[in-house]
Amino acid sequence: MKVDFWQLSRDPAEKVVALIAQKVRAADERLLVVSKDSEQLDRIGKVLWETAPEAFLANGRADAAGADRQPILLSSDCGAANKASHVVFADGEWRDGASDFDRSFLLFGEATVEDARSTWRSLDGGEELERSFFRQEDGKWVKVA
Repeated sequence: MKVDFWQLSRDPAEKVVALIAQKVRAADERLLVVSKDSEQLDRIGKVLWETAPEAFLANGRADAAGADRQPILLSSDCGAANKASHVVFADGEWRDGASDFDRSFLLFGEATVEDARSTWRSLDGGEELERSFFRQEDGKWVKVA
């Protein structure tokens, strides 16, 4: 399993989720986006629809009809009705269900940096686990560790 830690600075979570979603969908994979903040999920859904009009990022809510058919599913928990292989924790909160996915992305900002550090340490030494840390430098995402 791969776990990517993305430290938010310039761009909000909504924009970063769209960036990740574009890459996941380009690989013909499915994505689950998790946040306990329903308003954040609404903003993410809107940004996904509007990011690339020529190749929109179709998405839907986990509590809506047809959730299992959505290429990008927005949810408050790790239940991937769409059988996603990738998960983004947009609210900065790590969940135990992350191990059910091939790749997990933890987005965190100043408010959740200590929790992200704790999660990084808790995953140290995990078998078949690859951790990476990304941050923005001059507007570009750079892998730091």
